[in-house]
Amino acid sequence: MQSFPNAGGDQIILAMADKIIENRAYLSEIDGKIGDGDHGVNMAKGFGMAAERLKGRDATLTEAMEALSEVLMGEIGGSMGPLYGMMFTEFAEATGANERIDARLFSAMLHKGLEGIQSIGSAKVGDKTLIDTLVPAVEAFDAANAAGQPFGEALDALVAAAEAGRDSTIDLVAKIGRASRLGERSRGVLDAGATSCAMILTTLAEGAKARLAA
Repeated sequence: MQSFPNAGGDQIILAMADKIIENRAYLSEIDGKIGDGDHGVNMAKGFGMAAERLKGRDATLTEAMEALSEVLMGEIGGSMGPLYGMMFTEFAEATGANERIDARLFSAMLHKGLEGIQSIGSAKVGDKTLIDTLVPAVEAFDAANAAGQPFGEALDALVAAAEAGRDSTIDLVAKIGRASRLGERSRGVLDAGATSCAMILTTLAEGAKARLAA
């Protein structure tokens, strides 16, 4: 069964931070169309701070996710910090001290992260939030596993579903948060949280796939 090592997994989180920081202006631009316009700034601040704390540590994926969750929960503003902070807290709890992460454990990690977000938020699929990215991605990964596809192909399915979920928010009307006050005027714009979630999941999946070994 294919798996990847927990050790050295901090490189995945560092790559994730680079992706978020690189897209800081883009995420804030999207957010500014129907929200506060600070999503990219806050996310880049949080992921950047976590990256600085991780550099030179040679941490496991679990340790890196714990460090990221601490920053997101406690040191950035906006509504997304607690949501993503909870997601990474649950991700880290799922992977724990396991030396290797296989498809079964990766699925458990995804489910715990989703449950963590749902425990503090009320959003559902169709509400124009990060849930529109995360839920389809988890479902696609599980479906690929159930069909007997290799771990790497299941990760590809996750990425494709995350991107499709992100794109689906263009045609949705916001039901949660500040954007919900715009009603129909929120249609026609990508949701910033769904967009950053796709970046996070894509980087996570690509990092895991690159580290896969039989």
